[in-house]
Amino acid sequence: MTQFPQNATPSPASPGAGYITSLDVPAPTRPRRLAVLGATGSIGVSALRVAAEHPDKYAVTALAGATNVALLAEQAATFRPPVLAVLTDERADALRKRLPAGYAPDILVGPEGYAALAALPEADVVVSAIVGAAGLLPTLAAVAAGKVVALANKESLVLAGDLIRETARRTGAVILPVDSEHNALFQAMGGAGLPDLPLVERLVLTASGGPFRTRETGELAAVTPAMALDHPTWAMGPKISVDSATLMNKGLEVIEACRLYGLPVSMVDVVVHPQSIVHSLAQLHDGSLLAHLGPPDMRVAIAYCLGYPERLPLAVPRVDLVTLGSLTFEAPRHDAFPCLGLARDALAAGASHTVVLNAANEVAVALFLEGRLPFMGIASAIADALDAHAGQALPDAASIMDLDARVRRRTMEAAKPA
Repeated sequence: MTQFPQNATPSPASPGAGYITSLDVPAPTRPRRLAVLGATGSIGVSALRVAAEHPDKYAVTALAGATNVALLAEQAATFRPPVLAVLTDERADALRKRLPAGYAPDILVGPEGYAALAALPEADVVVSAIVGAAGLLPTLAAVAAGKVVALANKESLVLAGDLIRETARRTGAVILPVDSEHNALFQAMGGAGLPDLPLVERLVLTASGGPFRTRETGELAAVTPAMALDHPTWAMGPKISVDSATLMNKGLEVIEACRLYGLPVSMVDVVVHPQSIVHSLAQLHDGSLLAHLGPPDMRVAIAYCLGYPERLPLAVPRVDLVTLGSLTFEAPRHDAFPCLGLARDALAAGASHTVVLNAANEVAVALFLEGRLPFMGIASAIADALDAHAGQALPDAASIMDLDARVRRRTMEAAKPA
């Protein structure tokens, strides 16, 4: 078993260190009203399972889905929210035709519809579970409206961590981390005791290692999309599964942790933990390690956010330590999985570099899934995009999305055969 990475002298927290926003979530006097962005994805489905398990505590007010109209219609028929959202008018028409007779919700359309749904006055808690940069504007809308945001869209903080932090401070929005690693840290560090992080020496994020953890570097050139989607411990969507296989998912989570908790990159480490039982650890200044252990089931993190500060009972598998037998840890293999190092370098380089990193990665992953880019070409495409970027100011969401679009075009053009 490898030791956790250690620095000789821990870096002090930055002057702005601390949790991204207020943690003042009032105790509910009625069922909390949920708006779920990305309802048909794995996080959205799990969030609705939690809501269904506690019907006395939650009412579903709004649901947004991108492409799976059939599943969205089933969810809508079950929960009967008054507001739905889809990406196009065609999908809105298809959705209406699938809804039960006598049920006629408002159906919002497009990115503007998603943003309007996220800011609905009727919603108490917004679950932000759209995958990728597409989740930024709805997340910002929820934060601007002062909502409690259960944040699963890590890209929002990767693209606009400073903007989200400032908006949350102005509106009093509450951001609770759904990502299992950041949720584990949130719990290990004591939830509402976080704002000053006075005792934390470093954070340790755990990674499953993905499906190619033990593969020789030379074997990775032959990896196919089907192989990359076969994750050993987690059930996730295709984009996140590929990110897990390249370790980019962990790179994005390093950026997310730094921006969520206001820490420099030197205070966030990564270790590979293939059992996926220890979800992350906080190392304190007395040498203690506080770890969060649990089954690899996203309902645990989701329920903690939806119920915060209350902890809800859940019907999830229990961890049997005797049956499990052992927990192992190892260092990441940076030679085989360079995306983790690219993410750390982008964060150190500046805010605009993390926008470039994410945009190039999303395009490269899509090309890989289409069979147009080899597995190891994902990291190469990202490195090329970062090398071509000199840095720029990003004062608002429009400038962020403009840079995102330009990098996507360039990455796509670079991938075209000569």
